[in-house]
Amino acid sequence: MRGASRGALAVLATGVLAAGLMPATASATPGSGVTGTILMQETVGGTDYVLREITIQPGGTTGWHFHDGTLYAFVKAGTLTHSDHDCTTDGVYRAGAAFTEPSGANHVHLGRNLGSKPIVLEVLYVLPHGKPLSEDAPNPGCPFQ
Repeated sequence: MRGASRGALAVLATGVLAAGLMPATASATPGSGVTGTILMQETVGGTDYVLREITIQPGGTTGWHFHDGTLYAFVKAGTLTHSDHDCTTDGVYRAGAAFTEPSGANHVHLGRNLGSKPIVLEVLYVLPHGKPLSEDAPNPGCPFQ
């Protein structure tokens, strides 16, 4: 990894951690109104580090999914409503908030924009090398998507 990239990655990870991190069967539920841009991607040993900016439009949803590694997220704009596989809202994250999403198929979750302004997230994915950014999952039986 180049020095400047490593430094930027370390600063982001440290900032997210210092901000007070909180832990975040049918067919797959696709997201809607979501776009993402990869800002940086590096592999160190067997781990991929991907820094991505994600925008969720009003009324948009990530769809039910999980990750094969831990995510560290920072809300730059808007308000994200985050729901867990048991249909509870496990977090409402406003601009300036940070949160984590743990890894594994037992941590299926959904992000929604219930507001009137776009949500902008900065997300650091820490994944086993070669794994996708997310894995689609079915709605676990919740009345919303």
